[in-house]
Amino acid sequence: MRLIVSLYLLAILLSCNTDPASTGPETVSVVQDTLSAERLQAPDELFGELFREVQMQQVFEDGKTFVDMVPKSSAADIMQAYEEERQGDDFDLRAFVQQHFSPPVTPTNDFSSQGRRSITEHIGALWPVLTRGAHRDEGSAGSLIVLPEPYVVPGGRFREVYYWDSYFTMLGLAAAGRDSLVREMVENFAYLIDEIGFIPNGNRTYYLTRSQPPFFAHMVNLLASLEGDRVYVEFLDQLKAEHAFWMDGAAAVSATNRAVNHVVWMADSTYLNRYYDTGDRPRAESYREDVLTIRESQRDSQVVARHLRSAAESGWDFSARWFADGETLSTIVTTDLLPPDLNALLYHLEHTIAEHTEFVPEREAWERRAERRRAAIEEFLWNPESQWYEDRNWTTGDFTGYLTLAGVYPLFTGVAADEHAAAVARTLEDRFLAPGGLRTSLQRTGQQWDAPNGWPPLQWMAYAGLERYGYEDLATDVRNRWMENNERVYANVNKMVEKYNVEDITLEAGGGEYPVQDGFGWSNGVYLRMATENQD
Repeated sequence: MRLIVSLYLLAILLSCNTDPASTGPETVSVVQDTLSAERLQAPDELFGELFREVQMQQVFEDGKTFVDMVPKSSAADIMQAYEEERQGDDFDLRAFVQQHFSPPVTPTNDFSSQGRRSITEHIGALWPVLTRGAHRDEGSAGSLIVLPEPYVVPGGRFREVYYWDSYFTMLGLAAAGRDSLVREMVENFAYLIDEIGFIPNGNRTYYLTRSQPPFFAHMVNLLASLEGDRVYVEFLDQLKAEHAFWMDGAAAVSATNRAVNHVVWMADSTYLNRYYDTGDRPRAESYREDVLTIRESQRDSQVVARHLRSAAESGWDFSARWFADGETLSTIVTTDLLPPDLNALLYHLEHTIAEHTEFVPEREAWERRAERRRAAIEEFLWNPESQWYEDRNWTTGDFTGYLTLAGVYPLFTGVAADEHAAAVARTLEDRFLAPGGLRTSLQRTGQQWDAPNGWPPLQWMAYAGLERYGYEDLATDVRNRWMENNERVYANVNKMVEKYNVEDITLEAGGGEYPVQDGFGWSNGVYLRMATENQD
């Protein structure tokens, strides 16, 4: 597997037309491999014009369907057949795809929602449905990257494991006593770090140009709470490798070359990070949508594509926080922004490594890294005018002015100054709190990561952050509103969904590139974890 992914990452870097300073992870190496070259490539690279026609003609309503399908023969054979048959007057593109590709692999089950189940019973019945076994057959995987241990998928169109989703799913697994599955998922992510050099967005070849918010340290913390501190010794190397991935480029940045990969120079020995996808072409899974956005923007196609892909790395695809005008997707400027959420998570990663490094000089070096980042977050990402942790444009020095729940991450990770945490708590209560939980942002754009939607991970982090800083009453109010919203929707439709409308609590949610998904991993996890808090 190491051979497959290393060659694939090299192919990505050579095909992305990146600038000389943006050469990707240092772990990429040139090696020889005897396996089929097409296992090293994403579907848009393998199937070229066929891929573009399928996506632009919307042969499938959801662009993710085709990239998850499994070819029945080699890409070369399929493309030869396509070139021969497409010239015919009676050529049917949909029929051709159905002839040469199998549907996305989704294990069959006889699960059905039952109104007589309580919400916790429903979630308990869902765990086996959402759990995927360890993969053994590379040849039948299509774009799927095989993993050695079982894992839980979110549900709906999301047929693979997702990085940041999984931490919140694991909170629920731990609450449900499924400790072995928590361990297996941590081992899978450690495996990806070992084999690839980082944890990709998801275990698909078309996700190998980006990661997601770095929650691996939180996963290790969770596992340690179940098994003891020996867990930190077991996974310390992977924690350090995760940090190395996000900091790749730090040696090359300076006052005259401020940004390389994820790293942005702020001052001598002071760095902050941004979201940055190494690819510069439309996302394979959202190809048509990205092409249309790029056309609308009338901007450089590679620049816009990277901004879109980098927003996907953040998990917030999409939100006003990334838009230059605060309204329109085509004005997206993700890589120009310094996000408080990412930097708070990296502070936690550095602090965790420091806490569990035994060699004193090394431990002190990690402590200095964490302290420098803490100071930089307070200096550069706290807006004294809005009294909020905001995204800041490093190219102009200006705050974006858009308040979002990314501002609660410094409370969640403990990096916030006490007086700043107090201001965040006031604003949460005055401006973000709605009948069904917390609004994701104060903007209304129709995008799924804006008002009126609320998302499980943000509710949990706001709750936990408020608790951490002593705002128990507000934390309890947030938790109760969110759980009651979940329960109300479940009573109406007998399902858990990935996001909820927190303003009109008679509805589920809406906005974004795809319909509301049911399942749903992190919704299940956060609800169960909050339920255990309710019992304390």
